[in-house]
Amino acid sequence: MNEQSTPTASTNMTVKAFPPDSSTLRRRHRRAVGQLALCVFVLVPWTVYLAVSLPDRFEARYWPMVWVGFDVMLLVSLAGAGAAVWLRRQALIPLSFVAATLLVCDAWFDVSLSWGRGDVWGSIASAVLVELPLAFLLVMRARRVLKISARLAWRSLGLAGEPPPLYRLPLFVALAPASSIEPDSRGTKDA
Repeated sequence: MNEQSTPTASTNMTVKAFPPDSSTLRRRHRRAVGQLALCVFVLVPWTVYLAVSLPDRFEARYWPMVWVGFDVMLLVSLAGAGAAVWLRRQALIPLSFVAATLLVCDAWFDVSLSWGRGDVWGSIASAVLVELPLAFLLVMRARRVLKISARLAWRSLGLAGEPPPLYRLPLFVALAPASSIEPDSRGTKDA
């Protein structure tokens, strides 16, 4: 890999940057698409297999370790997202998505594993009042930071108008052909 070292003006730190070599980016893009397609291709039959082969009941030997381990992962992701917010770091974006995903999983497992039992209502209340709203908040916060970052990058590149919505924004704006990038004509609702 051919990396270049560039000092940043505002921090005097050296940042390793890959040169915008289009063949390298195309190769990495193809590899990422192939890997994700393979994951989906393998997961579909695996899910069908599990649906028809798993027993109705299963006694877990290390049940407390499973749940405590899961909650520790959730705690670490929430603490990491909080620290990234406190320090004003872009790491809050992936950490927020990880924490939100774990919160949704926690809600799913709490409700589905207590289904048909007396404590299902406590699980539903916890999911509806705590876990799912917090997951939504984390995703919306990360989305807002992504939009602000995109807007700042858009302006620093000297592009006119507002950046397009995130789902239409190219992965590497500076390297995308100008014809593939259209500014957002609607304006923005939130920053």
